[in-house]
Amino acid sequence: ITVSVAPVAKGDLPVHYHALGTVTAYNTVNVRARVSGQLVKVPFQEGQQVKAGDVLAVIDPRPFQAALDQAVGTLQQNQAQLKNAQIDLARYKGLYAEDSIAKQTLDTQEALVRQYEGTLRTNQGQVDDAKLNLEFTQVRAPISGRVGLRQVDVGNLVTSGDTTPLVVITQVKPISVVFSLPQQQLGTVARQLSGSQPVPVEALDRNQNLTLASGVLKTLDNQIDTTTGTVKLKAVFENADQKLFPNQFVNVRLLAETLHGVLTIPANAVQRGNDGTYVYIADAGNKAKRQLVSLGTSENERVVITEGLKEGQRVVVEGTDRLRDGTLLHIVASDEQARAAATEEGEAASPKPFGSGSPAQDSGKSE
Repeated sequence: ITVSVAPVAKGDLPVHYHALGTVTAYNTVNVRARVSGQLVKVPFQEGQQVKAGDVLAVIDPRPFQAALDQAVGTLQQNQAQLKNAQIDLARYKGLYAEDSIAKQTLDTQEALVRQYEGTLRTNQGQVDDAKLNLEFTQVRAPISGRVGLRQVDVGNLVTSGDTTPLVVITQVKPISVVFSLPQQQLGTVARQLSGSQPVPVEALDRNQNLTLASGVLKTLDNQIDTTTGTVKLKAVFENADQKLFPNQFVNVRLLAETLHGVLTIPANAVQRGNDGTYVYIADAGNKAKRQLVSLGTSENERVVITEGLKEGQRVVVEGTDRLRDGTLLHIVASDEQARAAATEEGEAASPKPFGSGSPAQDSGKSE
């Protein structure tokens, strides 16, 4: 029977956990007005990158400037009254020392000075409040990030209690991906996260063919969801090229651990029967032998063998349907091996610069 075989290999096997994740902005801020008034200017462009402190909108400042001027005028008026009361108090103290006025007159003047001092503190608070309100007429970006679509147009009246924000800012550099893993995998992830080395995480496209971004695991949630038996994790990506977008769905691949010095075989070599899992091996005489095996973890179409095989043994990967113990095998290259051989032959046959390599080897195979 014609079959294809593959050797039992010994080496390191990286183990990945896979999940579906949602891209979330590192920070999201709904920008709202802090004072009420008419919107007179919106200087930003929709979709642009802004820095913290940039002016995003301007509210008509004239009423707030007038309120500030009024508060400053009241403060100055009361400052003059306090100064005059303090002068009178100093005079009354001298007269009282000469027994020229009654003690009640002096006490009344001292109380008046304290009253004016309290009034001045109130006036100063009103001035500070008016300055803040005037400053709030310039709506500034609280964080650096990307602005979305403008929600309010110039000319509209806005208030601090509006439910609709003027615009939303999302911080996308860096950016986060939130995903869930089964609670059975929590121990391995927590152990890796507490280590000295960062835990690599990749964000892949829908077909898991293209790596959109590479990042690291940031943290995991502090409790397991009892409904699903999963725990949430968060990974962080630099996202310098902005391939990740808030609310985007991505496939997540997390490097959980690396198994060192393990035996692995192609997963398609494993068969299942009533007595357990088994493989067919090709012995020295190219005869089939059924061998029970114990399996470990699997990764990238390879499976770890914990018991039953030795390094270098050949397992049948194609043509196992009609095999029995002792079946004589005609071994040919598998499709994968044939493709690899064709690639090597193509590279060997391609022109090389003068003196760049050794003479070509004969790649023909004997039948």
